[in-house]
Amino acid sequence: MVLFHFFMNTIHMIDRMHLRIMREIDAQGSLTRAAQSLHLTQSALSHALKKLEQQLCVSLWIKQGRQLQLTTAGRHLLLEAQRLLPQLERLDDAMADFAQGNRGSLRIGMECHPCYRWLLTIVEPFLAQWPGVDVDVKQQFQFGGMAALFNYDIDILVTPDPLARSGVEFHPCFAYEQVLVVSRHDSLANEEWIAPHALSDKVLYTYPVEPSRLDIYTEFLLPGQCQPRKHKVIEATEMMLQLVAARRGVACLPLWLVEQMRGELAITTVRLGQQGVHKHIHLGVRQEAESANPFIASFLASAR
Repeated sequence: MVLFHFFMNTIHMIDRMHLRIMREIDAQGSLTRAAQSLHLTQSALSHALKKLEQQLCVSLWIKQGRQLQLTTAGRHLLLEAQRLLPQLERLDDAMADFAQGNRGSLRIGMECHPCYRWLLTIVEPFLAQWPGVDVDVKQQFQFGGMAALFNYDIDILVTPDPLARSGVEFHPCFAYEQVLVVSRHDSLANEEWIAPHALSDKVLYTYPVEPSRLDIYTEFLLPGQCQPRKHKVIEATEMMLQLVAARRGVACLPLWLVEQMRGELAITTVRLGQQGVHKHIHLGVRQEAESANPFIASFLASAR
């Protein structure tokens, strides 16, 4: 315990200026030139060294004529100064970058399976604008997004279903329509819109999300008191569209995503109900985050 207290006290005795003094005396070859380099008077530099030696109970230098000669302890401290100071200076630069918003990380949580493709269009210009900021995307579609936001596990939550909670602000960024995707050879392909009962004999493909969080259930089928003949989950959008084109079933997807990915597939889209199912991608952030973090504010501005 005595040694521990001695060690801790020693840490507080040696500060960065002492290390800089050791490095400059070695580099300049004299107290006078070292003091000039550090913008100190020679007496202030000598006093700082003498006080440090008294606190450490060890000599760092001995005089040999007009020259200063390092003791064994002094050589050890010089070696540590040469090792530690560049690290501390790099740390200073890093902290300055953080303070200016030029460095850091942005953690984005996704509650919207297909929103990842939309996110890529926002991330590309953001990365160009903030080259020192790392972006990490968590695609845990069934995780508690709000809990992750409150627990500081993520900085931004991407969701089509914002929840009103104190301390969180949601920003609508992208409007889109949820549509039914069917084969061009399906009996529904020529319909402008469908009623819920039209799916009673269909196999419905969705992402692996609870039906209570799927728009086609919450805003279309359940209000119409209908169910599909069968509900199957598929993770990959490409596979889902291939199955629809092969007339294995139908799918509910954002219209913009279908238009982006349909390619040469023999598929088409039908509106869900006469008015359609309209949604927004929202970005949720903690209320203090936008003002405290410049690159969160920049990301929101880009997304809007």
